[in-house]
Amino acid sequence: MLATPDAAAPGLTRPVLTAGPLEIRPAELQVLADGQRANLTVREFEVFFALAEQQDRVVTREQVYRRVWSGQMVHRDRSVDVFVRKLRHKLADAAPGWAFIHTHFGIGYRFSPEPLPASRR
Repeated sequence: MLATPDAAAPGLTRPVLTAGPLEIRPAELQVLADGQRANLTVREFEVFFALAEQQDRVVTREQVYRRVWSGQMVHRDRSVDVFVRKLRHKLADAAPGWAFIHTHFGIGYRFSPEPLPASRR
């Protein structure tokens, strides 16, 4: 589960979250890995957060699309898949040795920080 560290600063409605080596700062639209920014765009952060706030649950492409783009997904639209691919690359660069976003074929994605086996690093 996402863990909230000490109480958030007064007035801050979205506390900092931790997941594996990541620190997720929703109020700042930032993800840090071991203190280093993952350099996500605003849209990448929105897709990431749509998955991260449902940690360990499978989220359909349609659910992510509706949350991020506020509309009905067009049949065969691959926008979510493209953003997930970009996120995986950026997160792998920021936190090598970890897998964060897992595919559930035909359904969607699941955010669950897991260390990679030594053979896959």
